[in-house]
Amino acid sequence: MHDDQVDVTAEAVAALVGEQFPQWSGLEIRPVRSTGTVNTIFRIGDDLAARFPMRMADADTVRSALVRESRASAELARVSPFPTPEPMALGEPGAGYPMPWSVQTWLAGTPATDTDPSGSEAFAEDLAAFIAALRRADTGGRRFSGSGRGGELTRHDPWMEECFRESEGLLDVPRLRRIWSRLRRLPRESDDAMSHGDLISGNVLVSAGRLGGILDGGGFAPADPALDLVAAWHLLRVHPRQALRRSLGCGDLEWERGMAWAFVQAMGLVWYYAGSNPSMSTMGRRTLDRIVASAL
Repeated sequence: MHDDQVDVTAEAVAALVGEQFPQWSGLEIRPVRSTGTVNTIFRIGDDLAARFPMRMADADTVRSALVRESRASAELARVSPFPTPEPMALGEPGAGYPMPWSVQTWLAGTPATDTDPSGSEAFAEDLAAFIAALRRADTGGRRFSGSGRGGELTRHDPWMEECFRESEGLLDVPRLRRIWSRLRRLPRESDDAMSHGDLISGNVLVSAGRLGGILDGGGFAPADPALDLVAAWHLLRVHPRQALRRSLGCGDLEWERGMAWAFVQAMGLVWYYAGSNPSMSTMGRRTLDRIVASAL
């Protein structure tokens, strides 16, 4: 999926686990099929998952990022009303893999990429309960400090211009430019709140038609409260989407800013993963279709 992608095999994972975590040596190592774009994942026995960053980077930089993710994941686990993975260990380079890696608990459930809860209002209300719980969590005086989604919409203008350029021939770019020209100007009306930051279908587990758990909590941090509303556009059809909005009591401005963040994310997914991760590209198209239909 990436030009700088680093591959890792089950044999290498078994060697790393045996060398660095002998308490888990001998447990079965199994690759996990995933649409994820950041980590290659292997199960360690029945209760653990090892996550290996895909894109090559300096080992110290990766280690620092994994430490931050571990702290964020632990903080999310303390406030989430639904199960989330908990950090267990940090591994070091070895066995041909050049970067640090992490181990966390494994959560049972089916990713929303493999089942379709989009028509369920009960599922939508579960998502709303999760988002509301995060918003109630204490920011500890922290503010949004990243360069990704969750700050000011206009800071994404250069990225959006690249997306529009790369999407010629794939999407109705003139119409999408018009939508972005309106969304990018939406002002903020609320202070930062704690946010998961990436509520896409691959990070949401479904169990018996309800929300069963949330993955990838390493980005849990303060951000625009509208950021987690991307879930409404990535995961839900019209009526469940409105159920989520009612449950959260979203006003027009907050709701449209959530649409804007989903738009930013979806525009990048379509062209970047068109050949390397078709399901992720398709998700971006579906989200854009929902936004266009709502904007008509």
